[in-house]
Amino acid sequence: MTSFIYELSGWPEFHWDDRRVIGPLADVRHCQGKLLGRMGGLGFNLRAEADLKALTAEVVKSSAIEGERLDTEEVRSSIARRLGMDVAGKKTPGRRVEEIVGMMLDATRGYSKPLTAERLFAWHASLFPTGYSGMHKIRVGQWRSEEIGAMQVVSGPIGRERVHFVAPAASRLEQEMERFLSWFADGGKIDPVLKAGVAHLWFVTIHPFEDGNGRIARAITEMALARAEGTGQRFYSMSTRIEAERAAYYHALERSQRGTLNIIHWLEWFLECSGGR
Repeated sequence: MTSFIYELSGWPEFHWDDRRVIGPLADVRHCQGKLLGRMGGLGFNLRAEADLKALTAEVVKSSAIEGERLDTEEVRSSIARRLGMDVAGKKTPGRRVEEIVGMMLDATRGYSKPLTAERLFAWHASLFPTGYSGMHKIRVGQWRSEEIGAMQVVSGPIGRERVHFVAPAASRLEQEMERFLSWFADGGKIDPVLKAGVAHLWFVTIHPFEDGNGRIARAITEMALARAEGTGQRFYSMSTRIEAERAAYYHALERSQRGTLNIIHWLEWFLECSGGR
């Protein structure tokens, strides 16, 4: 049986062939430069509107990937108010939307602040303010516990389920997250865009929470991309592309999580996705 990558000797020392990423990475950087240059040439109001549109799409699509449908106008209203824009006549957002928007703005506008366990716990609490995921009570603002058993990602009808991934045991989470957060704070000489891709894969592989791991992984990705661009304003949405290619997204994750510590296939997909403005 193929091991999951966290079971391999050398985890989490990821590696890849730089020759295969240098071209796609250059394309992404070129797209980023063009986009930021174009946005910089716009007036304040147009730039703010583009930022609002991208953030709204990111919040709505990241939830849609997990099967949750948010009211786009509520999301837009919540973001606009927080950014100091006119909200007259707009829908009043509910608590659920307000909490999710708060998490995303903390990740993007607060991109330069350290990513800590406490900050991740706050994000998780924002996703599940009632302490429930659907009908199920979950541990909120804490790493998952041994009590819930093995954390599996499965699909298919009951009795014929297909296991796509089994997360590391809960007993490993403190050490795994300390290592991840230390790397995220430093990361060595890795290009910031590649770092965003590695961070996404690494976090969802650890799967530290009972629920919400995908949405928090995408918030971390947006945070890392904001750092790569040196601005908390967002002019494109990664989750929009991911939601449009959901099957490819999950296939790329599963292929890398069941493969080796050579994550070139994941990075190639991530760069292609990042370049699809």
